[in-house]
Amino acid sequence: MIDRPTAARLGITPDLIDQTLGNAFGQQVVSTIYTERNQYRVVMEVDPRYAQGPEALKDVYLATPNGTVPLAAVARYDYSNAPLSVNHQGQFAASTISFNLPEGVSLSQASAAINDTMARIGVPATVAGSFQGTARSFQGTLARQPWLILAAIFTMYIVLGVLYESTMHPLTILSTLPSAGLGALLALIAFRAEFTVIALIAVFLLIGLVKKNAIMMVDFALAAERAGRRPQQAIYQACLLRFRPIMMTTMAALLGALPLALRHGDGAELRQPLGIAIVGGLILSQLLTLYTTPVVYLYVDRLSQAWSRAVRRHIAAEAR
Repeated sequence: MIDRPTAARLGITPDLIDQTLGNAFGQQVVSTIYTERNQYRVVMEVDPRYAQGPEALKDVYLATPNGTVPLAAVARYDYSNAPLSVNHQGQFAASTISFNLPEGVSLSQASAAINDTMARIGVPATVAGSFQGTARSFQGTLARQPWLILAAIFTMYIVLGVLYESTMHPLTILSTLPSAGLGALLALIAFRAEFTVIALIAVFLLIGLVKKNAIMMVDFALAAERAGRRPQQAIYQACLLRFRPIMMTTMAALLGALPLALRHGDGAELRQPLGIAIVGGLILSQLLTLYTTPVVYLYVDRLSQAWSRAVRRHIAAEAR
């Protein structure tokens, strides 16, 4: 520790102390001796006999304009605990604090508890904390979840629009997705399971599993309309004829996911959210979509016809 008032009176700066200690104990190369066949670097340091401990500092002298001054006159040393190495993150010194999750506590709850604790104890503004490893990956995934779901829905809309050559009927098929997502969330809440990344994967699987119910009905109804039936008759007949294959495919997917939700053992905590979300989403969507899909189909058909009439009136008005 430097006695700065005394050092200032003697004209000694911290840079001078740092340079003197570096010359004494830092093995600084001060010159190079060149011979006919080789070269030798000249290293300046104190005799190793005088560098065996902190006591050697009392023999170090500082060269000042007013003469030499012993280092002990302007500085002293104390014994204390210090880390063997200092880790850095970017350009800042960093310290890593690890934690384990107790039983029944999720990573999101632990992250929220850590952030609340930092805010409550009043961490200085100069101290910044961030998660690393699994916690950081979880936060990144959590922040991207809404965008991933929206991107999947938008992709489905584009594909269905190309297949049906319509911008309206894909909405009928996509109307089945909210019930599947709601069923998955309710099932996870009922079984006290966390909405993990695996549960998010289950939601993506439900997007493909659930919309096939509406695809079966809409596809048959459109074919019936082309055959001359009215929309009400077409969707009614589609519901009657497609009820059995819809139930068969839903039960096959549901029973296939049921072992994931019920089985225990090694890795069950990873598989159970997947099975619970799939089973819950399929059950609720199956109960609702058989009734909501025909209604949405008729409303979308009426909206499409109204839009077509408005476009034709607009074209006729411009033609006049």
